[in-house]
Amino acid sequence: MTAKFEIYKGKIGDFHWRLTHTNGRVIAKSGEGYTTKVNAINDLNSVKDNATNATVEDRTLKCK
Repeated sequence: MTAKFEIYKGKIGDFHWRLTHTNGRVIAKSGEGYTTKVNAINDLNSVKDNATNATVEDRTLKCK
């Protein structure tokens, strides 16, 4: 089994997505609700496309 993206409706009828690990825990989720399912899917696909080459920035090293 692999992690999966889920599209769901929020309490007020807006659309959201979340990425769920095989153990059921949410790894990531949309930062906002979308008025259409298509917009939620477009955001999900943008994350999928852009995260493959994302770097990790350790911001704790910049604390003063």
